[in-house]
Amino acid sequence: MKNTLLVLSLFISFQTFSQKWFKGAGVFAALTVSKHEYRNQDADKRYLDSIYEPEHFYPQTHISKEFLNWGAGIFLELSRNNDIRWQTELEYINKGANEYTLLNPYTGLSTASYSPNKLTYIQWNNYLKFWNPIFSRAHWYWMAGVRIEYLMSRSATVYPEVIATFPTIWFSGDLAVGYEFPITEKIGVFIEEHWNPDIISHKYNGNTKVRSRTFETRIGVTYRPRKRRIDDCNAPVYKGPAY
Repeated sequence: MKNTLLVLSLFISFQTFSQKWFKGAGVFAALTVSKHEYRNQDADKRYLDSIYEPEHFYPQTHISKEFLNWGAGIFLELSRNNDIRWQTELEYINKGANEYTLLNPYTGLSTASYSPNKLTYIQWNNYLKFWNPIFSRAHWYWMAGVRIEYLMSRSATVYPEVIATFPTIWFSGDLAVGYEFPITEKIGVFIEEHWNPDIISHKYNGNTKVRSRTFETRIGVTYRPRKRRIDDCNAPVYKGPAY
């Protein structure tokens, strides 16, 4: 009897929580465009060197070519407020950079071809989602938050020593804008654009900073509970003289 009451109590609590807090759930697919920016802080010292210092030459200060890939994820929206919501996500995403193949890493001489440096992450993303900040009847929103990133795998043929120092656990910032198109009372389709830069730089050899930046374009589907209507009660509903 006690176990039955406990289960019933938990079920009622969950139902109450869901009705008050659950605003929606969804899935999405994403197109990602990312790059790396290298800054060797000792590069200017090479002209003052009396002896050869390799770290003043490698890696070179540069910005990589864009790396095109994909991601996918699921999310929940939770809040008691319709205008400001917490969106929490799990996402699989590929980031990285296209780097010119180096012939001489210390002079920067390279070929015209490039190779991808690829990093695959599982991310736990958390945002504040601001609905309809200007036009009260629109379905657009903007988001700001932080991504906690777990590095699953990496592959690099250019600057492999640098990529090898990227930590397994990392975090980055995110700003986004989106628009949702209602299809039915419960189902919608949305499109979002995310700007996802590193908050702090990766460091290599004590003198080189590497920053990652990703643009992510998402298309997805949302499920939302139907909004309560004025006649959602047990009182009789007047339907006209024909009834």
